[in-house]
Amino acid sequence: MNRREELRANLDEVRARIAAACAKADRDPAEVTLLAVTKTFPAADVALLSELGLREFAENKDQEAARKTAELTDLPEGTRWHMVGRLQRNKAKSVVGWADQVDSVDSARLADALAGAAAKAGRGPVDVLIQVSIDGDPARGGCPLDELPALADHVARSGELALRGVMAVAPRQMYPGEAFALLNRAVTRLRDDHPAATVLSAGMSGDLEDAIAWGSTCVRVGTALLGERRLASP
Repeated sequence: MNRREELRANLDEVRARIAAACAKADRDPAEVTLLAVTKTFPAADVALLSELGLREFAENKDQEAARKTAELTDLPEGTRWHMVGRLQRNKAKSVVGWADQVDSVDSARLADALAGAAAKAGRGPVDVLIQVSIDGDPARGGCPLDELPALADHVARSGELALRGVMAVAPRQMYPGEAFALLNRAVTRLRDDHPAATVLSAGMSGDLEDAIAWGSTCVRVGTALLGERRLASP
């Protein structure tokens, strides 16, 4: 099986899983975006996935992403790049140069750095998701759930940022359904104050069904789509 056929088979399987999870939750599969996490995989894989119909791609390291996006300048209109990894403020200038959306904003200082970089670049507002920490563990990054309202208000006040929603990872020590239930409640409250923050990015290769059951509108899939991670970027 060549790489294109391998990716097509994986994509078909992931889409079938999404469809089955949506059917079980009485949801329309069109409500759930498939975000391909292409970190450590070559630009050629992104090109193949694009040919197979995907338009949303995610990277977690600025240097790798900048190089990859520069190589892939002829992707179809509508292709969007996401930054999903932890981000240092000094990388804000570079990230706004390639990312259509930053999904890992977890502090007011990072939000301000991105806003300043966007203003200097003269680009339109940067779409952002607030990364929340469901269990509050500072080692993994993320805004604690009880601090989400204040950070959302801060982002929303910025003319250089557009608050689109929330991103989270289920903590390993929690059952995914329990974690996503907590997240769902926090996001429901957030949307009362920020109705345009409709994105709930939750669920990955191993737990996307639980995330969809609790309202995820975007699943971030790497391993199930591309295979096991490589040890280093090509």
